[in-house]
Amino acid sequence: MVVDVLREGVGVALKLGAPLLLFSMAVGILVAIFQAVTQIHEQSLSFILKMIVVVLVLLIGGGWMLQTLLDFSNYLFTLM
Repeated sequence: MVVDVLREGVGVALKLGAPLLLFSMAVGILVAIFQAVTQIHEQSLSFILKMIVVVLVLLIGGGWMLQTLLDFSNYLFTLM
């Protein structure tokens, strides 16, 4: 039973973290390609764009993320 709870917890963590990581990684790759082509090597450009994308993903998918976390929390409390 403990292994099932841990497996479920890891699955929830992956579901919640994957969209943020994937979108920020995609933006990072696109900015790196843009910087390589234009030879503009400004570190704040990449950081600011990644922060904007993470905030947008949180605004768009925040409700779904919160609901997923609440469902998992309810699952844990019912097991107790």
